[in-house]
Amino acid sequence: MASSVRKVRAKLREFALSLPESSEDLPWGERVTKVKKKVFVFLGRDMDAHFGLGVKLTKSNKSALALEATAPMGYGLGKSGWVSARFEAGATPTFDLLRDWVLESYCAVAPKSLAARVREDESTAPTARSKAKSTQEKRSKRVRKVSARVGAKSKPAPRRVSATKRTPKP
Repeated sequence: MASSVRKVRAKLREFALSLPESSEDLPWGERVTKVKKKVFVFLGRDMDAHFGLGVKLTKSNKSALALEATAPMGYGLGKSGWVSARFEAGATPTFDLLRDWVLESYCAVAPKSLAARVREDESTAPTARSKAKSTQEKRSKRVRKVSARVGAKSKPAPRRVSATKRTPKP
């Protein structure tokens, strides 16, 4: 493996392991990174001449598959948004793009609370917080409106009880 590809792979591995509650495993002889026992990135085998990775891309799946080095992942995983990328020894993959893919894959696989924590750390956190705040304000207004309507209405009429009793059939 060329040194530039080796460096990118090492940086990606380090980045993936820096995410909350992530761990490394070596099933099937391949290096994978997991969150809560679920794989979010396949990093391939260390001894391979090429560098490959597999990630679950729920948002950027189509744009990733438009690239020459990518394909839907095998074993039916491609149907669920998994993409595999393969870079030959002389290739120079862009670390920033691959890091974004690893992050997106983490958020797709991780529990919502962990994914939210990672998203808050991103540079777009202020816009995400403002959207959440406006959503919360809308809910509060809706609750106030419903409460006002319920308070304005009179109590519901009591249930009617049938005057005739049913007798069981012999």
